[in-house]
Amino acid sequence: MTTKALIIPAAGSGTRLGEQIPKSFIKLSGCPILAHTLRRFLPLKGLVQIIIATSEDFLSEARQILKTEAPESIKTSAIAGGKERQHSIGNALNELLEADLVIIHDAVRPFVKLNHIDACCKAASETGAALLGVPAKNTIKEIDDEHFIRRTPDRESLWQAQTPQVFKKQLIVEAYRQAMNENYIGTDDASLVEKLGQKVKMIKGDPSNFKITYPVDLQLARLLIEEQE
Repeated sequence: MTTKALIIPAAGSGTRLGEQIPKSFIKLSGCPILAHTLRRFLPLKGLVQIIIATSEDFLSEARQILKTEAPESIKTSAIAGGKERQHSIGNALNELLEADLVIIHDAVRPFVKLNHIDACCKAASETGAALLGVPAKNTIKEIDDEHFIRRTPDRESLWQAQTPQVFKKQLIVEAYRQAMNENYIGTDDASLVEKLGQKVKMIKGDPSNFKITYPVDLQLARLLIEEQE
């Protein structure tokens, strides 16, 4: 069986949501968003390790969530994140035990579907790297420094990246090592692997796997959680 390690960066602030705590710990139906997200991965076959990277002030909360939600058969840890998301994941990669695949998923995407996680893992096992995404539904404009439109890319080839993003362990470790050596900050984990010259497979996901970023996202998430109860 392919073994898998899950990294969840959970240090993002709740400022844009109008909250004073990291958004991963905002409660939906009495439960932190982070816990809702974690539950989506627990049925995944071959999951052997979970690492949560969060702010130092919320390490105890993260550890309690892991203790409550994760079975004892899975090795768990909560570690302090870094200044940027990329730094947080870099810290988490240093904590990895033996695993074939590394899954990286945003803490505030609590509606990802298990079949999509499985499909992403299968693709990464075959190709080395894969991520979930959805086709862009809006026309995208590329602009210049003065905000004049430079061109309109063909929407058929444009996809919006989501998480999870899944990689063979040695590949993502090497990608992060190179990024650190070059002091390079990518837009997501896949971009670091792309910089190595490695192809990354896009797997069609679902619009319901949205990232809770703004108050309207939080309102929608509360409605969806209530519908599922």
